[in-house]
Amino acid sequence: MTTPFELDTTYVHLPDGPGALPLEVGPDFWATIDARTDLDDGRLVALFHYDRDWPTSEVHPAGDEIVYLLSGRVDLVLEEEGGARVIEMRGGTAAIVPRGVWHTARVHEPGDALHITRGAGTQNRPAPS
Repeated sequence: MTTPFELDTTYVHLPDGPGALPLEVGPDFWATIDARTDLDDGRLVALFHYDRDWPTSEVHPAGDEIVYLLSGRVDLVLEEEGGARVIEMRGGTAAIVPRGVWHTARVHEPGDALHITRGAGTQNRPAPS
């Protein structure tokens, strides 16, 4: 794509090997990602606006996820053996969510985050209360 685009509505797929492929994103993108075999290799780059707690948890079984919080204050909640682990994030900080760990987000101050995710096999389910 040779023209500027909004990263929150057009994600970028970085397949294994050269190239970067813009992906137009609709409201059901994450609900149907498990059917997207075109994303089985490489990484997905996306921008998310955090304005409320996530209603779902997600897991990325194919690889770690990098979350870089650009602004705001958010807790990433990782569902690990032995209980939840909370990663307190402020704008300008980053965290790595390990492969295979279910996670959700609790928003204290709205903000934006850049996510770099190995998308293959991503799953969603309702967040724990």
